[in-house]
Amino acid sequence: MNFKRSLLKIQLPGVIVIYIMTLFINDIYAQQFNSDSWISKPHGTITLIPTFGQRNSMLMNTYSLFPKWEFTIAAYLYNDDGDPLTDDGYSASLYAKYMFYENKARTGGAAVKAGTGMFPGTINGEDRAKDAFKSYWTNFPCTIPFFKNRVSVDLMPGASVTANYGQDKTTAWAFTYSGRVAWAFKNPKWNIVGEVFGTGGEVVAIPEYKVGLRWEPSQYGVFALTYGHEFAGSLGAGFEFGVMLFTPPFACLGGCGGEKKEKKKKNSF
Repeated sequence: MNFKRSLLKIQLPGVIVIYIMTLFINDIYAQQFNSDSWISKPHGTITLIPTFGQRNSMLMNTYSLFPKWEFTIAAYLYNDDGDPLTDDGYSASLYAKYMFYENKARTGGAAVKAGTGMFPGTINGEDRAKDAFKSYWTNFPCTIPFFKNRVSVDLMPGASVTANYGQDKTTAWAFTYSGRVAWAFKNPKWNIVGEVFGTGGEVVAIPEYKVGLRWEPSQYGVFALTYGHEFAGSLGAGFEFGVMLFTPPFACLGGCGGEKKEKKKKNSF
């Protein structure tokens, strides 16, 4: 009876999010880091990114519909009390990314992102639920390689605006920051990763850190196990496991292979 009563506590939106996430449980992929790199996936690639954690779980789908562009939909399910049968809120993100620079070696570059709905940890707990279409943001991920590509640094400054924020329901502006370092300590497939991120201004979130191990066995999959916490608080992410799975290019608006055809035309003259 107690188990049945606990199940009744789960609200319908939470059930829907859990159900969507279980559809991809055999295709687990990880992107639990707040920081992002410069790269946009090859034209036509679909990326599936479920992450399972102590504080929140996530399902993120990214679609590379145009060259150098990505469009992402993400759902977050929160679990503050440690009981997976209770609903502690949910939120969503929708955003686009454009890669406007890439170095000749394709080991670094820069991009711009913009969207709605904040990433977990970048907005206070009481304001994060259902904040899609209340919070709008932009940031600029850039990647700099060091030591013959054995060390990669991602920097991602940005800004956000949140409507109806706090008890006074004001419009609040904020500066967001995120930095990540990855060290290929053994070979390019194995990386030790650490990051810090937070929010300052009229919207304040306690800075957090994450550290973990990332394994990239092939071009179609990345696995990561991390631990995260607030620098001065008790609501960190805890342990998280995620996987990123990349499909071969096939989802192209206007047809795939456009770039190859353009190169062939140029070579024919």
